Amino acid sequence: MTLDLNLIRTHFPALRRPVIYFDNPGGTQITQMALDRMVHYLTLHNANHGGAFATSRESDAVLDRARQAVAEWLNAARADEIVFGANMTTLTLHLSRAIARTWQPGDTIVVTRLDHDANIAPWVLAAQDRGCRVRWVDFHPEDGTLNLEDLERALEEKPRLVAVGYASNALGTINPVQTIVALAHAAGAWVYVDAVQYAAHGPIDVQALGCDFLVCSAYKFFGPHVGVLYGRYEHLQALSAYKVRPAPEEPPGKFETGTQNHEGIAGVLGALEYLEWLGRTYGAAVDAPTLAAYSGRRRTFKQAMLAIQAYEFDLSRALLDVLEATPGVTIYGLRDRNRLAERVPTVSFTLAGWHPRAVAAALDRAGIYVWDGNFYALAVTERLGLEGRGGLVRVGPVHYNTLEEVQRLGEALRHLERETT
Repeated sequence: MTLDLNLIRTHFPALRRPVIYFDNPGGTQITQMALDRMVHYLTLHNANHGGAFATSRESDAVLDRARQAVAEWLNAARADEIVFGANMTTLTLHLSRAIARTWQPGDTIVVTRLDHDANIAPWVLAAQDRGCRVRWVDFHPEDGTLNLEDLERALEEKPRLVAVGYASNALGTINPVQTIVALAHAAGAWVYVDAVQYAAHGPIDVQALGCDFLVCSAYKFFGPHVGVLYGRYEHLQALSAYKVRPAPEEPPGKFETGTQNHEGIAGVLGALEYLEWLGRTYGAAVDAPTLAAYSGRRRTFKQAMLAIQAYEFDLSRALLDVLEATPGVTIYGLRDRNRLAERVPTVSFTLAGWHPRAVAAALDRAGIYVWDGNFYALAVTERLGLEGRGGLVRVGPVHYNTLEEVQRLGEALRHLERETT
């Protein structure tokens, strides 16, 4: 896919800085459209919810527009299936408490070792509180893919809930979520999907997935620090929310107790307006049979994410090539170039003779920003036997990164490797 990177990069003020942002799995840079929305909100519409005066009405209208935009981006059936919150972790802790009220002692809850701890710990803690059993599903260490046979064995135990990631924030693996949802539903379980790592890289259709809940964070898809939760309306309506008494009784308001980050939610609208621009600009070149199911802005959003996905196949291929060509590098996760559709361009590795923090620090001196450690995917680094050795180095380009930047990473790593020989 051909994207005009020169034009795209003008939408991100941070990219004027002469460094390479490969730290995107921990948070992407924010688009100018999101910044403009935030400033516009704070200067013209800044007010609390539900007032009888103009700025309050205007504020509510901005938040309603943001909620509708998110619903269309995720292809939710209705806008009031979208809940805003501080971040994915906070939303999941909140929802886990509400969902756990429906569990009984002895029930089984399924989590996976491939997930971020924000989609593990809330369910483990809730299970402890309710006297439920936690069933862990393993992944294949050799390629970082979820062990679907182990999942099927777990589903034989008729769990109440399956918590699974759309894409691994540590290894980049994209899970077959639609298949997992179908299997889980056949076993009578709800499915809670962590899409934080996937959201910036490909299209999401919650209706096609059939999931019960899906959560992501706007700062991972070019917006501000705001969390977004999709929940099937019948579930949100039936669940008992932990809230203050004057809060609404109906969703989504009953799960948004307290004053929200209004300017941040306005920024979410701006981030999605950027993706809408990208879809209008590059979407005509996208040819996918799945697009026939969408129209209007929903179609434009899907075109944007498919254009991003196609370009990022090239980034993933180049990144794997560069890392494999560097002596001393061990890559964790999928490396098969014929399976790029099963991963996002988030790649983790170790460099022989170097502690991961030392690699990250050395790359920082070269003007390349990467993460090191476990990235809150503690179960992954424990399973790989790396937690006690500093974890991993994680590199994560997104669609505003260039192939030339990937080559510069390779040069910097080869320089480090020469220092050990």
